[in-house]
Amino acid sequence: MTTAFVFPGQGAQAVGMGRDLASAEAARQVFALADATLGLAISRLCFEGPEQDLTATENAQPALLTMSVAVLAALAGGLDRIPAFVAERAQALAGHSLGEYSALVAAGALDFPSALRLVRRRGELMAQASGGAMAAIIGLDEGPLEQICQAASAAHGAVVIANYNSSGQLVISGTAEGVAQAMADAKAQGAKRALPLKVSGAFHSPLMQDAADALAPDLRAAGFRDAAVPVFSNVTAQPLTSAGDFAPELIAQITSPVRWIASAQQMAAGGVTRFVEIGAGSVLAGLLKRITPEATLISVGGAPSVEAFLAAQ
Repeated sequence: MTTAFVFPGQGAQAVGMGRDLASAEAARQVFALADATLGLAISRLCFEGPEQDLTATENAQPALLTMSVAVLAALAGGLDRIPAFVAERAQALAGHSLGEYSALVAAGALDFPSALRLVRRRGELMAQASGGAMAAIIGLDEGPLEQICQAASAAHGAVVIANYNSSGQLVISGTAEGVAQAMADAKAQGAKRALPLKVSGAFHSPLMQDAADALAPDLRAAGFRDAAVPVFSNVTAQPLTSAGDFAPELIAQITSPVRWIASAQQMAAGGVTRFVEIGAGSVLAGLLKRITPEATLISVGGAPSVEAFLAAQ
């Protein structure tokens, strides 16, 4: 069975995540390293909240990365064993937005402390680039929605599809006025629902250009290594393995749509028949069920699911 490990992004966080994992020494060390690296009680935010603080973009991003890496460490028996564990068991990797950093740690292409510092900075910059809005559009195909976004952009400034999540679940992003018009037009054209998202800005849209420009020097200096397992790009849905590919990818990712549908389809076309979601929640499994209904889907987050996954190997 060909396996892909996939990693969730912002929105998957929940107070209490990782608390039961911390009984395992390997996971506990990951949380302690995160706290020490950032000088911030990431572990307490994950285990206890409060929810408002955990949900803040600059906190949610390092918290979710830490959660995914803690799960991997619990599976592998230590942080330093993660790349070998992943290379033995996965033939492809992908992460949704922020989750791409988790995938790069899993692939041995980026060390965990460097990834932590990058996503903390990424979250701060994305939170500062506020002033836009996002909304989930349920039950409308991408063709009509792209036309709606073009019309809203002409009237109110940039509005784009930011996340191609699954058939019938798309997310738009842009100016507040433009997103409001696009939501109304989408409902008028048959969308089942148009739901505003509680986010601090217009992620994965041109309104994030300042954040991308500010993060670019840090990404170029990050010291990426070649990936032991291909990481499928959010931007192009193509597999990346070369160290030189990752900084340009992560810079472009901030202002580009997350092509999750195409990424999953590419992995499935390459032979992937099992997707293992590593980290908080089961959001990606829900999306993949719609994109690749024949695939086996597993979510590994809490201690029981870690034990079950290891027992099945």
